[in-house]
Amino acid sequence: MTPHLHQQYPELEHTLPHIELGKSPTSVRRLSALDSVAADLWIKDDSEFGDGGWGGNKVRKLEWLLPDALRLGRHTIVTVGGLGTNWGLATALYGRDLGLKTVLALIDQPVDDHVRSQLERLRHSGAKLYFTRNKTRTILSAPYILARNFSGRRPPYFLPAGGSSPVGALGYVEAALELAAQVRAGDLPEPTHLVAPVGSGGTVAGLSLGLRLAGLPTRVVGVVVNDTLRLDAATLYRLADRSAQVLRDRGARLPENIAALTNLDIVTDYLGPGYGRTTMEATTAQTLSADLEHLTLEPVYTAKAMAALLEMNGQGRFGAGTVVFLNTNGPR
Repeated sequence: MTPHLHQQYPELEHTLPHIELGKSPTSVRRLSALDSVAADLWIKDDSEFGDGGWGGNKVRKLEWLLPDALRLGRHTIVTVGGLGTNWGLATALYGRDLGLKTVLALIDQPVDDHVRSQLERLRHSGAKLYFTRNKTRTILSAPYILARNFSGRRPPYFLPAGGSSPVGALGYVEAALELAAQVRAGDLPEPTHLVAPVGSGGTVAGLSLGLRLAGLPTRVVGVVVNDTLRLDAATLYRLADRSAQVLRDRGARLPENIAALTNLDIVTDYLGPGYGRTTMEATTAQTLSADLEHLTLEPVYTAKAMAALLEMNGQGRFGAGTVVFLNTNGPR
């Protein structure tokens, strides 16, 4: 299927390469068992996205990042994440299929059964692992890691945590255009709000830009689940603006006033003790989602975002419109 970005801006077809790694659109449905007298709750289930060994929101970013690395003639991707990084695993698995090697700098996080299982998957993914322990040591080790992983004279393709670069965020510009098409097709009502976890920022930054390009007034509510990165609204708007500049640089004729609107709210009340540390509210949301909606969430990202959605909805903070929960979880 031709990406919505290429359909809306045909001039990008030859300047912004894309590789299809998952089937779209991902499904939308009403969360009737979790609904209340306040907003009408729906889900866009991106856990379905991805045809390989891992799914979810990371794969949407890789559809644009991997062909960008290939366009530049790179053979190795260097990136960073926690010990249980979904991002790192997805990069290793999908990159391997395209002949790209992945090198991961891994930062400590609380270790539970989920993290232990994920680390075992990383060890079997073919990725080269560096255990850099913390943010400071990772920064200090970066020159060494990059130097050690040249391919001939070609440097590695470096990506920030979560693939949240201006090119990576285009995955959720595309997803926002996809959601707008589903609204036009009558698959769901036009949402007043869209709730998603914020781990590295690229997903909500892309959504913010994509919804504006689609002409939807939907507000993005980003639930921060990571205290190791700067993830305030100003930072994420800058990332969205840099993604818009990538599109312009590749030839897209975007509206001049696209940056004039603000449609992003950042919520920090549901982080709990820190990244990777569970909360009682998240555990409750995870259990309710499984029991009432047969919806699988994980404790680090999506359960905290669902906890925020349920509490905010109970307080009437969304009003009486339609609220969409973006499920970014991606195990296989």
